Amino acid sequence: MKLENIQAQMRKGILEYCVLAIINKEEIYASDIISKLKEADLLIVEGTLYPLLTRLKNAGFLAYTWIESDQGPPRKYYTTTEEGQTFLEELDKTWKILSHSVQQLTNQ
Repeated sequence: MKLENIQAQMRKGILEYCVLAIINKEEIYASDIISKLKEADLLIVEGTLYPLLTRLKNAGFLAYTWIESDQGPPRKYYTTTEEGQTFLEELDKTWKILSHSVQQLTNQ
């Protein structure tokens, strides 16, 4: 069993939650999402983020608008939908329960 594989799976498991939490705070451009994830030491590449954004949009959790840019073509900015906010609230509850459980088990 390789440690790197387990670490990658752990990060992937919370990525949707983190991305939804970021988008829920403000209308945001994909590269800004990547920057915020990197600031939090959750390293991610565009090849991982864009399929995730597409899945969340197709599930009805995200919407986007095209906004003109001074630095090139229009940019796609993401927001959470009402359904996405509800889903995020449920993920938040789940995270708090899991986090508490893991802390109990590992801090003995």
